[in-house]
Amino acid sequence: MAELRAAYLIHGDDHGAIAERRARLRALVEREDGGSAEALEGDRATPAGLAGELAAMTLVLGRRVLLVDGVERWRGADVEKHLGAGAAEIAPQTTVALFAREEQRAKAPDAVHDFVKRARGQTIAQMNVKPWELPKWVIAQGASLGLALDPAVAKALISQTGERQQRLVRELEKLALFVDAPAGGDGVQVTAEDVEALAANSGEWRTFALADALLGGDERAATAAYVRLREQGERLAGLSYSIAQRLRDALAAALELDAGVPAAAVKRKLRMPTRAAERFMRDVARAEPARLRAALVTIADLELDSRGGAALGASRSPDASLHEDTLVLRAVRRICA
Repeated sequence: MAELRAAYLIHGDDHGAIAERRARLRALVEREDGGSAEALEGDRATPAGLAGELAAMTLVLGRRVLLVDGVERWRGADVEKHLGAGAAEIAPQTTVALFAREEQRAKAPDAVHDFVKRARGQTIAQMNVKPWELPKWVIAQGASLGLALDPAVAKALISQTGERQQRLVRELEKLALFVDAPAGGDGVQVTAEDVEALAANSGEWRTFALADALLGGDERAATAAYVRLREQGERLAGLSYSIAQRLRDALAAALELDAGVPAAAVKRKLRMPTRAAERFMRDVARAEPARLRAALVTIADLELDSRGGAALGASRSPDASLHEDTLVLRAVRRICA
């Protein structure tokens, strides 16, 4: 395995790219004998919780990687207190990977950047290209793959597949294979007809459509959403985090409602468009916390089984040898039952 640094901060507003980096890092560590990738959640995913994990003894023989999400919600004063200079040290063979899915008002504080810099780590920004800059970006990405796209064709590709950069790259790669694009040279001209014939019509399909169908217990809609996502080239590794995050948000909202917090107050905390928030709250109101907890366990089991089960040192599940699609569809049925 490539040598990892002591700390990483992966941040930005391209949440899909951040999720993919997280999935790749976890898979990389889990392939190493003796390696351990541990996701910190709840109170452990705070500056104080991380400091406690760094101070704790560990029996892991290989590389230990701590995956910490939600860093965009951390407060700078808390980071300085628990992770500031001299407050917490990262042991050898330990890596801290911090993930901040940023938005306009939610960003990783400067103290987090300082923490990573002191550890001689690496900060990686995953930023969305502005919509008006996407055609130029698509043309440049296509050129790197041996394709020549004019602005009209680039806009047609964006219109057909959506604005997500990872998906656009996948579609460009498919086009490059189809036209047998050379590694160098002037590039093979791509036409609007090529785009219409080959690129996935995926603009309206997003991972959250699958997650929301699972939340609502709609097996048919969840199955259809998954099939569409697979047709776009999505894999479980890039989907599972977003699904689990949506279910965790739903569980947190359901628990607040059970505790008597007004629905309007819960809704105001959601970082999503108004209509999506209203639909989300309707689904949450119908969902029992016990069902949501069971759904999260099912997603965790699915992720384990998709990697062969035993790869994480756990006893091998009877489902671990099944095809990924079969595992997902079984999990969908279990969650929606």
